[in-house]
Amino acid sequence: MNITKAIRDKIKKEVDIDEILPDKLPVYVSSFVYMFGIITLASLIVVILSGFIMVSKGVLWYQTSSLGFFFRSMHFWGVQVFFFFLTLHFLTIFFMAGWRGGRAITWIIGIFIAMFAIIETFMGILLQGGSFAQWNQVQAKDAFNAVGITSFLNLLNNGQLEGLHFVVFPSILVLLVGIHIFLVRQKGLVPPIEDNKNG
Repeated sequence: MNITKAIRDKIKKEVDIDEILPDKLPVYVSSFVYMFGIITLASLIVVILSGFIMVSKGVLWYQTSSLGFFFRSMHFWGVQVFFFFLTLHFLTIFFMAGWRGGRAITWIIGIFIAMFAIIETFMGILLQGGSFAQWNQVQAKDAFNAVGITSFLNLLNNGQLEGLHFVVFPSILVLLVGIHIFLVRQKGLVPPIEDNKNG
Protein backbone atom coordinates (compact mmCIF):
# COMPACT_ATOMS: atom_id res chain seq x y z
CA MET A 1 0.00 0.00 0.00
CA ASN A 2 1.25 3.47 -0.88
CA ILE A 3 1.93 5.26 2.43
CA THR A 4 1.71 8.79 1.03
CA LYS A 5 -1.64 7.98 -0.62
CA ALA A 6 -2.95 6.56 2.66
CA ILE A 7 -1.83 9.70 4.53
CA ARG A 8 -3.38 11.97 1.87
CA ASP A 9 -6.66 10.04 1.97
CA LYS A 10 -6.73 10.24 5.77
CA ILE A 11 -6.15 14.01 5.65
CA LYS A 12 -8.85 14.39 2.97
CA LYS A 13 -11.26 12.47 5.16
CA GLU A 14 -10.54 14.63 8.22
CA VAL A 15 -10.03 18.06 6.62
CA ASP A 16 -11.50 19.45 3.43
CA ILE A 17 -8.44 20.22 1.25
CA ASP A 18 -10.14 23.39 -0.06
CA GLU A 19 -10.49 24.65 3.52
CA ILE A 20 -6.85 24.19 4.59
CA LEU A 21 -5.96 27.65 3.24
CA PRO A 22 -9.33 29.34 2.70
CA ASP A 23 -9.59 32.58 0.75
CA LYS A 24 -12.62 33.69 2.80
CA LEU A 25 -12.76 33.78 6.59
CA PRO A 26 -15.59 34.59 9.03
CA VAL A 27 -16.03 38.27 9.87
CA TYR A 28 -15.04 37.80 13.53
CA VAL A 29 -11.53 36.67 12.49
CA SER A 30 -10.73 40.31 11.64
CA SER A 31 -10.31 40.88 15.41
CA PHE A 32 -6.63 41.23 16.38
CA VAL A 33 -6.94 38.56 19.11
CA TYR A 34 -7.02 35.94 16.35
CA MET A 35 -3.52 37.06 15.35
CA PHE A 36 -1.90 36.09 18.68
CA GLY A 37 -1.65 32.43 17.71
CA ILE A 38 -0.08 33.12 14.31
CA ILE A 39 2.43 35.57 15.81
CA THR A 40 3.32 32.88 18.36
CA LEU A 41 3.86 30.42 15.50
CA ALA A 42 5.95 32.91 13.50
CA SER A 43 8.20 33.63 16.48
CA LEU A 44 8.61 29.88 17.09
CA ILE A 45 9.78 29.48 13.49
CA VAL A 46 12.34 32.29 14.03
CA VAL A 47 13.53 30.60 17.23
CA ILE A 48 13.90 27.19 15.57
CA LEU A 49 15.68 28.54 12.47
CA SER A 50 18.08 30.73 14.46
CA GLY A 51 18.73 27.84 16.84
CA PHE A 52 19.43 25.50 13.91
CA ILE A 53 21.94 27.97 12.47
CA MET A 54 23.63 28.36 15.87
CA VAL A 55 23.91 24.59 16.36
CA SER A 56 25.23 24.04 12.83
CA LYS A 57 27.99 26.65 13.31
CA GLY A 58 28.97 25.65 16.83
CA VAL A 59 29.23 27.21 20.28
CA LEU A 60 32.41 29.23 19.63
CA TRP A 61 30.83 30.82 16.54
CA TYR A 62 27.76 32.20 18.28
CA GLN A 63 29.73 33.26 21.36
CA THR A 64 32.65 35.01 19.64
CA SER A 65 31.66 36.25 16.16
CA SER A 66 29.46 39.28 15.51
CA LEU A 67 27.21 37.33 13.12
CA GLY A 68 26.95 34.53 15.67
CA PHE A 69 26.05 37.03 18.35
CA PHE A 70 23.36 38.44 16.03
CA PHE A 71 21.77 35.00 15.65
CA ARG A 72 22.10 34.38 19.38
CA SER A 73 20.28 37.67 20.05
CA MET A 74 17.63 36.79 17.45
CA HIS A 75 17.16 33.44 19.19
CA PHE A 76 16.88 35.10 22.61
CA TRP A 77 14.44 37.82 21.54
CA GLY A 78 12.44 35.34 19.48
CA VAL A 79 11.85 33.37 22.68
CA GLN A 80 10.69 36.56 24.45
CA VAL A 81 8.22 37.32 21.64
CA PHE A 82 7.10 33.68 21.60
CA PHE A 83 6.22 33.62 25.30
CA PHE A 84 4.64 37.07 25.24
CA PHE A 85 2.23 36.14 22.46
CA LEU A 86 1.79 32.59 23.74
CA THR A 87 0.54 34.11 27.01
CA LEU A 88 -1.79 36.47 25.16
CA HIS A 89 -3.02 33.61 22.96
CA PHE A 90 -3.59 31.41 26.00
CA LEU A 91 -5.49 34.12 27.90
CA THR A 92 -7.68 35.19 25.00
CA ILE A 93 -8.57 31.61 24.06
CA PHE A 94 -9.26 30.84 27.73
CA PHE A 95 -11.67 33.77 28.11
CA MET A 96 -13.25 32.96 24.74
CA ALA A 97 -13.84 29.37 26.00
CA GLY A 98 -11.78 27.98 23.12
CA TRP A 99 -12.64 24.37 24.02
CA ARG A 100 -16.23 24.76 22.81
CA GLY A 101 -17.57 22.83 19.83
CA GLY A 102 -15.44 19.73 20.24
CA ARG A 103 -12.16 21.67 20.48
CA ALA A 104 -11.10 20.31 23.92
CA ILE A 105 -8.24 18.22 22.47
CA THR A 106 -6.91 21.29 20.62
CA TRP A 107 -6.98 23.19 23.92
CA ILE A 108 -5.23 20.38 25.84
CA ILE A 109 -2.50 20.07 23.20
CA GLY A 110 -1.99 23.84 23.45
CA ILE A 111 -1.41 23.45 27.20
CA PHE A 112 1.16 20.71 26.52
CA ILE A 113 2.88 23.01 24.00
CA ALA A 114 3.20 25.68 26.70
CA MET A 115 4.55 23.16 29.23
CA PHE A 116 7.17 21.72 26.86
CA ALA A 117 8.14 25.25 25.76
CA ILE A 118 8.80 26.22 29.39
CA ILE A 119 11.01 23.15 29.92
CA GLU A 120 12.83 23.81 26.62
CA THR A 121 13.47 27.43 27.61
CA PHE A 122 14.70 26.39 31.06
CA MET A 123 17.31 24.16 29.43
CA GLY A 124 18.24 26.95 27.01
CA ILE A 125 18.87 29.33 29.92
CA LEU A 126 21.20 26.76 31.50
CA LEU A 127 23.13 26.42 28.22
CA GLN A 128 23.88 30.12 27.73
CA GLY A 129 27.41 29.63 29.02
CA GLY A 130 27.85 32.63 31.31
CA SER A 131 28.50 32.63 35.03
CA PHE A 132 24.79 33.28 35.65
CA ALA A 133 23.89 30.16 33.65
CA GLN A 134 26.47 28.09 35.51
CA TRP A 135 25.15 29.32 38.86
CA ASN A 136 21.62 28.38 37.73
CA GLN A 137 22.84 24.93 36.72
CA VAL A 138 24.29 24.25 40.17
CA GLN A 139 21.19 25.55 41.97
CA ALA A 140 18.82 23.62 39.67
CA LYS A 141 20.93 20.46 40.10
CA ASP A 142 20.58 20.77 43.88
CA ALA A 143 16.82 21.25 43.53
CA PHE A 144 16.59 18.22 41.23
CA ASN A 145 18.68 16.21 43.73
CA ALA A 146 16.20 17.08 46.47
CA VAL A 147 13.32 15.49 44.53
CA GLY A 148 15.37 12.58 43.11
CA ILE A 149 15.32 13.57 39.43
CA THR A 150 19.12 13.84 39.00
CA SER A 151 19.38 10.09 38.35
CA PHE A 152 17.45 10.72 35.11
CA LEU A 153 18.66 14.22 34.23
CA ASN A 154 22.00 15.67 35.32
CA LEU A 155 21.80 19.42 34.76
CA LEU A 156 25.60 19.73 35.01
CA ASN A 157 25.98 17.46 31.98
CA ASN A 158 25.91 19.91 29.06
CA GLY A 159 25.97 17.09 26.51
CA GLN A 160 22.74 15.70 27.93
CA LEU A 161 21.17 19.17 28.07
CA GLU A 162 22.24 19.95 24.51
CA GLY A 163 20.74 16.72 23.19
CA LEU A 164 17.45 17.51 24.90
CA HIS A 165 17.47 21.21 23.98
CA PHE A 166 18.65 20.83 20.37
CA VAL A 167 16.82 17.65 19.32
CA VAL A 168 14.32 16.04 21.69
CA PHE A 169 12.20 18.95 22.93
CA PRO A 170 12.18 20.90 19.63
CA SER A 171 10.98 17.72 17.87
CA ILE A 172 8.22 17.28 20.44
CA LEU A 173 7.22 20.95 20.11
CA VAL A 174 7.12 20.82 16.30
CA LEU A 175 4.99 17.65 16.43
CA LEU A 176 2.56 19.12 18.98
CA VAL A 177 2.30 22.44 17.12
CA GLY A 178 1.64 20.55 13.87
CA ILE A 179 -1.16 18.54 15.51
CA HIS A 180 -2.53 21.73 17.12
CA ILE A 181 -2.66 23.55 13.77
CA PHE A 182 -4.20 20.52 12.06
CA LEU A 183 -6.96 20.39 14.68
CA VAL A 184 -7.58 24.13 14.36
CA ARG A 185 -7.96 23.71 10.59
CA GLN A 186 -10.18 20.65 11.12
CA LYS A 187 -12.54 22.21 13.68
CA GLY A 188 -12.23 25.81 12.53
CA LEU A 189 -11.55 28.89 14.61
CA VAL A 190 -13.67 29.21 17.71
CA PRO A 191 -16.34 31.89 17.21
CA PRO A 192 -17.03 34.54 19.85
CA ILE A 193 -19.34 33.30 22.62
CA GLU A 194 -22.25 35.50 21.58
CA ASP A 195 -22.12 34.05 18.04
CA ASN A 196 -22.22 30.44 19.27
CA LYS A 197 -25.60 30.07 20.97
CA ASN A 198 -25.59 26.25 20.72
CA GLY A 199 -22.22 25.90 22.53
